[in-house]
Amino acid sequence: MTMRAPANDLPIVLEAASYSVRGLAILERISLTVAAGAPTVLIGPNGAGKTTLIRLAMGLITPSAGRVTWGARDAVPPRRRSIVFQRPAMLRRSVAANIHYALRSAEVERRDWDACTADLLEQVGLAGLGARPARRLSGGEQQRLALARALARNPEVLLLDEPTASLDPAATKAVEDVVRAVAARGIKVVMATHDLGEARRLAGDIVLLHRGRVVEHGSAAAFFAAPKTEEARRFVAGELLL
Repeated sequence: MTMRAPANDLPIVLEAASYSVRGLAILERISLTVAAGAPTVLIGPNGAGKTTLIRLAMGLITPSAGRVTWGARDAVPPRRRSIVFQRPAMLRRSVAANIHYALRSAEVERRDWDACTADLLEQVGLAGLGARPARRLSGGEQQRLALARALARNPEVLLLDEPTASLDPAATKAVEDVVRAVAARGIKVVMATHDLGEARRLAGDIVLLHRGRVVEHGSAAAFFAAPKTEEARRFVAGELLL
């Protein structure tokens, strides 16, 4: 199965984008460009706005003010974008049937489903588990199945909302291995995490959010070697940002 098609959703550009719920500001005037390349990792304390920013980039919600564009276009249907949530829902079906559902929604020809499913399961380390009920998989296996379903859409951009937050170290490594392989194939990964170790291992660039604002954005190497803002220095040092 070919995992990449001609680009058309990048760059994702947020122009002074804000998002509020019942008058409460969740994001405030975010200006950010997400371009092709190594993974962009969003970090910050709980409540910083990471999940909301992921949802804006996916197009699941619209900004209360400002603008989001995909490939310089507004209101682009998410055909080239996929998202995996922290706790993805598993259909009451087999592992293979979960992927078949995603392939159907992606309008893949039925005759190709079995080959595509086998390929996707191999990619996420679940080969041979197609007949197993999806809800009987471990938490880490379910997260990798969610990744396989997301990849069934042949995305240009893969958005991940803290996909390893509730996983043990072995399961975390398995998910991170998939993320690395996906990024190596040219799919743009945008990932939220609260784990600085994970951010160091995966990120090409870092976006630090605090109180709904972008505090710092730059290459991961520069961010961890010499953070520019006081908030970034404190966060990297393991101090609480209040």
